[in-house]
Amino acid sequence: MRKRPRRLRSLFRLGRDREGAAALEFALLAVPFLLLIFAIFETFVAFAGEQLMANAVETMARKLRTGEITFGQGKPTDVTEAEFRQMFCDEVKLMGMCSATEATTPEKLYLDVRQFASFADMPREVPKISTDTYSDLDTTEFAFSPGGPETKNMLRAYYRWQIMTDLMRPYITNIRPANKPVPTDFLIVQTAAFENEDYNE
Repeated sequence: MRKRPRRLRSLFRLGRDREGAAALEFALLAVPFLLLIFAIFETFVAFAGEQLMANAVETMARKLRTGEITFGQGKPTDVTEAEFRQMFCDEVKLMGMCSATEATTPEKLYLDVRQFASFADMPREVPKISTDTYSDLDTTEFAFSPGGPETKNMLRAYYRWQIMTDLMRPYITNIRPANKPVPTDFLIVQTAAFENEDYNE
């Protein structure tokens, strides 16, 4: 039988050699595996932030409804917009969702608190600058003007949650900031519509 060429024999020996195989397999699989783990973790954290926002909206709406927080009524319970924003930030501080200046200068958190003549007059859509799917948030009509006893009010809260993982960004993001070419944020939206109690009794 003819002998195999030396080069071919070397290739066969290399194929049978298992030394370092585990290290090579780990090197090939580590990056996608770690990327997947990080994406799952980031998705979990984003939805945890969404739940925290829901709890904050419920808490602040209840305080407005019961008169624990008032606005422009000459009472000790009156607060300014900045004070209300700080109180809201305190509700979500567990996940560090507000910066040191967020109460006075909205960067990620946007609040719209207004009185309406009826529930039918309250907006039902997320205000966007355009009809584009990833259009930025339109905050031009946002205000802080909750009513007094027995008035109908709406509290809307929006938070820009930035998605860091490239793998998850196309599936989670739903808004594109005006100064960025691609969608990078997951817009958390929470709303409460309620009628204030007659807390002057």
